[in-house]
Amino acid sequence: MPDMPHPSAVLRTPSPPSDAPMHPPSLPPQARLPINRCNLPAVILGGLTYQAHPVPLEIDGVRAFHRDLFEMLAPLDIHRERAERFVDYMAVHFCLDDLEEAGLSPGRVRKSRRNANYLRMVRGWSFDSDGREGAVLKHWVETRFGLRARHHGGPLDGRDSEAYQLYLSQGSRGLYATNALEAQLDLLYTYCQYELVRQHPDETHLTLYRGINRIDEHEVLERGGDGHWRVLLNNLNSFTSARERADEFGDYILSAQVPLPKVLFFNSLLPGMLKGEGEYVVIGGAYAVDISTL
Repeated sequence: MPDMPHPSAVLRTPSPPSDAPMHPPSLPPQARLPINRCNLPAVILGGLTYQAHPVPLEIDGVRAFHRDLFEMLAPLDIHRERAERFVDYMAVHFCLDDLEEAGLSPGRVRKSRRNANYLRMVRGWSFDSDGREGAVLKHWVETRFGLRARHHGGPLDGRDSEAYQLYLSQGSRGLYATNALEAQLDLLYTYCQYELVRQHPDETHLTLYRGINRIDEHEVLERGGDGHWRVLLNNLNSFTSARERADEFGDYILSAQVPLPKVLFFNSLLPGMLKGEGEYVVIGGAYAVDISTL
């Protein structure tokens, strides 16, 4: 059976603005961890060079461990059929419909914990990215890609800050008594990458938009001319593929060329996955972006 396809690394890449001074495209030290669980270090995958010239990202061991899933998906030409097979595989592999089989003691875990699976994390993010599910997803990005969360209910400026303690508390509570939740997210990301390559075989980037009310909502690394900026995004962010949709969320429009490997999931990946039309949830780092008024 054919293996998972990979995107080409240089078919279509954004060019930096000619009037902006060029500085080393490095991810600031405070935004990265020294280790992660994927095939590139955070300083590379979170930098501007990676945005311009992406290569596939793979979480250690996930693709090989679930090879049977992708061999099963390979001959299916219809996206919805692949999505249904993926949902079925997740339910069987992680015993989502029979948690006692997975080792959880009957009656000892609250119903809310028993239902804490990958779909609940995704829907919780859509409802409130600064809630418990958002904390779990940001923590997952930290451990898998080494990109530190920069905002959760407030700037995460230091380990003693109230916002940072809330972030740690919500993340811990969100993972407590769950059924291999982080492993579920590993496979969700890997499946998303598989689908993106099948749906966009000749592309390496998506043009995505984000509505903001203040330019200082993001950490500015450098300001160029004609609306070109370099910013440090949170380690996980919501974007949309529809510019008119982004207009509803702020007075300015931030647009970015997002590498396919930095998409964690999107609204049409699975049936009923997200409520936001055209929503994409994007792994952060340093980005060259354009910011314009409505």
